[in-house]
Amino acid sequence: MGKGTDKLYITHSEWASEDAYSASSGSGLSKSKAASSGFKRLPFNFCAVSLQPFSHPVCTTEGTLFDLTHILPWLKKHGTNPVTGLPLKSSELIKLSFNKNDDGEYTDPVTYKVFTDNTHIVALKNTGNVYAWETVNKLNIKAKMWRDLVNDEEFSRSDIITLQDPQNVAARDVSSFKYLKDGVSTLNAEQEAERNDPLGNLNLRAMGSSAKVLRAKEAVAKARSQKSSDPNINPALLASRALVRSNPTLPTSGKQPAHGPKVLAYNAAQHTTGKAAASFTSTGLTPHTSGERALLTDEEYMLKPKRVKIKGYARMSTSLGDLNIELQPEFAPRAVWNFIQLANKGYYTNVAFHRNIKNFMIQGGDPTGTGKGGTSIWGKNFADEFDGPLTHDARGILSMANKGKNTNSSQFFITYRPATHLDRKHTIFGRVVGGLDVLARLEAAPTDLESARPLDDIMILEVVVFVNPFEEFQKAKKETEDAEREREEIRKRGGTEDDRTTWTGKRVRESEASARAKGEAGGIGKYLKASVNTDAEPVARSKVGGEEWEESQAIEEPAKKKAKGGFGNFDAW
Repeated sequence: MGKGTDKLYITHSEWASEDAYSASSGSGLSKSKAASSGFKRLPFNFCAVSLQPFSHPVCTTEGTLFDLTHILPWLKKHGTNPVTGLPLKSSELIKLSFNKNDDGEYTDPVTYKVFTDNTHIVALKNTGNVYAWETVNKLNIKAKMWRDLVNDEEFSRSDIITLQDPQNVAARDVSSFKYLKDGVSTLNAEQEAERNDPLGNLNLRAMGSSAKVLRAKEAVAKARSQKSSDPNINPALLASRALVRSNPTLPTSGKQPAHGPKVLAYNAAQHTTGKAAASFTSTGLTPHTSGERALLTDEEYMLKPKRVKIKGYARMSTSLGDLNIELQPEFAPRAVWNFIQLANKGYYTNVAFHRNIKNFMIQGGDPTGTGKGGTSIWGKNFADEFDGPLTHDARGILSMANKGKNTNSSQFFITYRPATHLDRKHTIFGRVVGGLDVLARLEAAPTDLESARPLDDIMILEVVVFVNPFEEFQKAKKETEDAEREREEIRKRGGTEDDRTTWTGKRVRESEASARAKGEAGGIGKYLKASVNTDAEPVARSKVGGEEWEESQAIEEPAKKKAKGGFGNFDAW
């Protein structure tokens, strides 16, 4: 009965081994228990990156849920799916639309059944609407009615994405997320700096005079760290760099000058001027040996995505009423700049809407009124801008009209309903935030059935820009530079009166740098100035016999008498 023996009983160790079988032990059951002891299930309404309830839900095609405000910084830094580690782009994210009841609970929009951690939840890829599986199964799949139950858009079986399956809880297992296994931090640079700041969690205003002591300690620690990284103060650092240069087997990150890295200008481009390469291949150019960064103009600097985050506002006056428009320069800076500059130029004044399709959109911006004209502020077409979460998901979206890829000019259109099939094809740069009744009148205007042109011309009377985000950005940038310049001047003067006084009321001794800035000597050799001034005094002159003589020459000192007594220097011996 025993293993490999003729015993008529089984020992405890044999009974509890992995190849034994029982209800509570054996057959590797203890091993499986240990493996599953780390299982942690993530609730359906939690973001997979922040592990907190989401407020702006998006998902991938595999059904992994994220919060848009947390997944975008991750994608900008890593470019991968934090759960699986596979490549992921922001354009592949699907914006979800959850329905809520009066108690703030997520529910099915048709049956109003409250979602729980045991509900089978699915979403439609083309619309983003979220349903319970039983609703889609009964009303769509079994009924063979392949239309969205909320907005009546067509979809297919492949558009159904499973967000939560109670029969597959492993998909929501937190312990299997790759970024948690690798120990990768999900904090951004500001959050890391705030966490590492020793004074970040202290209310210095409520600490009175002790706050100055803490600030002084922090300043001392900062100064020490700067000294340790300065090769002029820390010779060991310079010696280590020389060792790296002398040993070719050691990894090196490039030439490090002894005076520290060169500070780049705020508008430095990612590419160089190309003078070094051009002078190397041409004898007609002045030789250049350094790869200097090219400098961007103010316009090129501002028209980088996610640089100008201030929203703009404009009013479009039409013959049927006014539309208030919110502009989005953060994700479409070139389109917003083009629209604002053309509007300020009066380009859209008395221009007709040449195309109006009910339940779709209205198009304008062509001065010729034919739909084939119009030019941008640069005199040529400019590229599409798809970096961002903006989609044609609502009524009143303002987007650029084009004739294909990268053919944006001056024409634009305003949607009457969601048009997700236009995503990633037309650049979205704004939306209507006021005058939706005017938009309804525009949609109801009679049009020609063949050309979709309004029978009575609908004119754009004028476009007035209330808030220019680029001017606001330049103003804020100038204020920041002025404040930084003022702080630098105060630092050179030795700080403010409060900085020069300790918490006990004692005045701090003036530093050598501030003394030098005032023209006073300080440090080693500070007493040489007085002696130099003494030596530089003019020598008095006097006239003797019609000739000028210096007093030092005219009056000779009497010779010193030799001391009598003693042995002397033995010269007479």
